[in-house]
Amino acid sequence: MNVELTTRVMTADRAAFRAAAQSLAAGGLVAFPTETVYGLGADATNAEAVARLYAAKGRPRFNPLIAHVADLTAARRLARLDALADRLGAAFWPGALTIVAEQAPGCPVCALATAGLETIAVRVPDHPVAREILSAFARPVVAPSANRSGHVSPTRAEHVIADLGGRIHLVVDGGPTPMGIESTIVACLGGRPVLLRPGAIARSDIERVLGDTLADRQPASGDREGAVAAPGMLASHYAPRARLRRNVRSVEPGEALLAFGTSLPAHADRAIAILNLSAAGDLVEAAAKLFAHLRALDASGAAVIAVMPIPGVGLGEAINDRLARAAAPRPQSETTV
Repeated sequence: MNVELTTRVMTADRAAFRAAAQSLAAGGLVAFPTETVYGLGADATNAEAVARLYAAKGRPRFNPLIAHVADLTAARRLARLDALADRLGAAFWPGALTIVAEQAPGCPVCALATAGLETIAVRVPDHPVAREILSAFARPVVAPSANRSGHVSPTRAEHVIADLGGRIHLVVDGGPTPMGIESTIVACLGGRPVLLRPGAIARSDIERVLGDTLADRQPASGDREGAVAAPGMLASHYAPRARLRRNVRSVEPGEALLAFGTSLPAHADRAIAILNLSAAGDLVEAAAKLFAHLRALDASGAAVIAVMPIPGVGLGEAINDRLARAAAPRPQSETTV
């Protein structure tokens, strides 16, 4: 995107909801909070608007987008929801679950948004601002995280401006997002549902509703161009500028420290900055703070962020997934984004 835009910031109220719906209808790009992170919205039925969104984010064209709708009825217009998908939708929508299913006949979402796949990722968000905008617009809205592709996801309006100011039309400021980590993505394509991306809803909660275990996606299936089945599956993603060093037991001179729990690692006094995801060891608090703390430590100027071990249970699975992607080697195509 070469044209500098004037990015308006409006506090979330009726005027902002109307402005957001009008901007979306005109093919504009609107950032708004969901219960997970801030999303960058575009009319899912407008290929030109979706192309602008890809350009603003610098997003690889083969990475599909999630279509956000107001309710389960609207979701059924986009996707063929089988009995298991219906069960999950009834249990978790509105909420932080994305379901990948076959497209319904006549699905109006443009092929660019689905990356040319015959499937579609759909979600019903549970945030008053997102729901007001979706209701006012009355069409599906694609809304990936409102940041440059591969960068740390935004949990506050100022994070959006830092990444996308001058590249999008409107930011609706609804304050910090409550969950702070993206939705869980489950594929329901016949047979046992597959966990494509751990997220804000824990695997165990989904399995409790299904009465069965989730299958795991094939390793590295998101690393090949054309193989990405859902958002957030690229190997390198959610990355700060600094390099991440995970599961540290000792801090090296000049590193920043992302801590967890009461006991700091050896030589923590060497760190030029320290932020604790949760001194109490609470994984819900840690998930909510993850991206904001990564951004703050990145701004400290440290070349390396040392990350303490995070338990892999519950939301810890999603936190560790994001940290692993943030620490992964970055594709050459992302270096100019």
